[in-house]
Amino acid sequence: MNEPGGFGPQRLGRTLKTIAGKALGKDGLAFGALLTDWPTIMGSRLAEQTGPLKLVFPAGRRENAVLHIRVSSAAALLVQHEEPQILERINAFMGWRAVARLKLVHAGPALPQKNYALRPLKRLDPVKEAELTAATAPVDDPELRAALERLGRALSG
Repeated sequence: MNEPGGFGPQRLGRTLKTIAGKALGKDGLAFGALLTDWPTIMGSRLAEQTGPLKLVFPAGRRENAVLHIRVSSAAALLVQHEEPQILERINAFMGWRAVARLKLVHAGPALPQKNYALRPLKRLDPVKEAELTAATAPVDDPELRAALERLGRALSG
């Protein structure tokens, strides 16, 4: 229980959005998920040649955003050609129609190499999966709940 002055233990779900919002901006959690899981979403081939720069939602809406992507010149045509499939993967990952289109920002001949360590997430046993689901069930925001579940799976794995 919190002390009268507002100090003391607090639920992570109530403070995480405030902290992430300050670090990542107005659409922090959605963009933060893209940053951390970009190699999983895009696959190693495209993740090495691309990177999310910013996510711009229409005023007052939480869907149909424009995702600005840094892309090497060599991969620009491929990304442009595969835009429908990329949008489908991003929106499937996010769990709603978060992104409607991509805006490519050319980074020149090659992007600096990133050392992505792609590790497949281990499946949780049914008991741990149920515990994780129960622990995140009180979180009202579906985006935050999904991010916390991913974090829980990553920490358990």
